[in-house]
Amino acid sequence: MIAIPWFVLSTTGSATQTGLVAAAEITPLVIFKALGGPLLDRVGPRRVTLVCDLLSAFVVAAIPLLHGLGMLGFPTLLVLVAVAGALRGPGDAGKGAMSPEIARVAGYSLERVSGLAAAVERTSSMGGAALAGLLVAGVGAANALYVDAASFLVSFVVFAIATTGLGRPVPREGDVTPTSYVHELRQGWDFLRTEPVLVAICAMVAVTNLVDQAYSAVLAPVWAKESGAGVAVLGTLFAVMSGASVLGALTAARWGETLPRYRTYVVAFLICGAPRFVVMALESPLWAVFAVTFVAGVASGFLNPILGAVILERIPPPLLGRVSSLNTAICWSLMPLGGVLGGLAVAGLGLSPALLVAGAAYFVTTMAPTRVPSFRRMDRAPEGDPEPVSSGGPTTF
Repeated sequence: MIAIPWFVLSTTGSATQTGLVAAAEITPLVIFKALGGPLLDRVGPRRVTLVCDLLSAFVVAAIPLLHGLGMLGFPTLLVLVAVAGALRGPGDAGKGAMSPEIARVAGYSLERVSGLAAAVERTSSMGGAALAGLLVAGVGAANALYVDAASFLVSFVVFAIATTGLGRPVPREGDVTPTSYVHELRQGWDFLRTEPVLVAICAMVAVTNLVDQAYSAVLAPVWAKESGAGVAVLGTLFAVMSGASVLGALTAARWGETLPRYRTYVVAFLICGAPRFVVMALESPLWAVFAVTFVAGVASGFLNPILGAVILERIPPPLLGRVSSLNTAICWSLMPLGGVLGGLAVAGLGLSPALLVAGAAYFVTTMAPTRVPSFRRMDRAPEGDPEPVSSGGPTTF
């Protein structure tokens, strides 16, 4: 999130190339996340996750290694980042697909498990962003990636130990004829497109993810560089956003079951979206940027618990891997354009106008739930559903 964009920006000075690197990671991530759903159901999400984490450690470590040997040209960097993204897609999907089973073991509700999972994720993002800022400032972006590579090894070991006996392949019924991989992909798509609530969520989150990607990959790093704030402040800013979202996620885990999903979803998106862009565009003092970011972070912490509850209660267990993977892939489908469009906007309009355009796009998108009837069905589970997974489990976006 920090080391690679700053590495490209510092070595090339090009916001456009920084956006291209972000696109090179996100594009295969989305593709392999979408195509890997049947693999999760066939092989089991645990195995897929472990293999992806182990291989990711070597791929990420290759970036600083080749840089130190003077062999890391821009095309090589694009290839390595693309491979890392391709591995991250099914790896992340595997973790998400195991959530209902973990929820069953824990015996918690959808909102509570989703909130706790989001709190863990945001806490690690907070610590990672702060550490990245300090490491990049102290030892350089390339060397900081060695720590990133080591984190995949830690994930591999912890996940292997903690999930023993979980995440097995979906068992086939005795009288079910084996189907092709393409047929199983089609089954996931056929189910997803008939769920208006899921379709509406996918469309909205796809656009907000695009704008968020432009923000994190290009707009915020360029703001930090042009304003003189520096990479350490950039890392701290991301850490504040993540830390505040932990508070929101924990609050959602505790009281989320009592909150109306639709209203909370709309209000949280309005608060965590456009204001972040506007405060930077107006060249506000650092304290104002951090204050707005903190409030936005708290609001964002409510989103994943709601999304996890709404989505997982609508997906039948036999289709969980392929439908959840497709759902997330669609939500991420526009992200490859985020870095590219962000870089082009900065190059063509300048930083402040680019930030205002991004903020306006976020505002219009987050108002969509007030005009699309499908979103109002978030507050109730679909009729005829089986007993929820101890009331449920989480999905992360």
